[in-house]
Amino acid sequence: MPEIITSPSSIPVPGGKVIAEYVGRVNTGETAVSIAHMTAPPGWGEPPQTPQFDEYTVVLAGSVVVEHDGGRLVVTAGEAVVTRAGERIRFSTGDAGAEYVAVCLPAFAPDLAHREEEPPA
Repeated sequence: MPEIITSPSSIPVPGGKVIAEYVGRVNTGETAVSIAHMTAPPGWGEPPQTPQFDEYTVVLAGSVVVEHDGGRLVVTAGEAVVTRAGERIRFSTGDAGAEYVAVCLPAFAPDLAHREEEPPA
């Protein structure tokens, strides 16, 4: 039977990024996939990570920068990027920030992201 998801769960993230998870471990208990709407301010960035999940990112507004061992991609509104499990990547935003949808297989979990420690400032 179809099931409506009436609202997302907000997942707190440092740096001003907002995660609204519609499907996933937090909002629905789903472990196979997560679907979240993200809003990140200009200049936002997270530490490098080597996740255990594939991530499909569709940029709705602004731009998402994906640094990887082979270089750097700038993904703009109307484009998408796929990152694969086991790849070392780092996400950040451009000058206008970004609004995007992320789909992770299996579902995102902080312990599956394998984020690196940020060096002290």
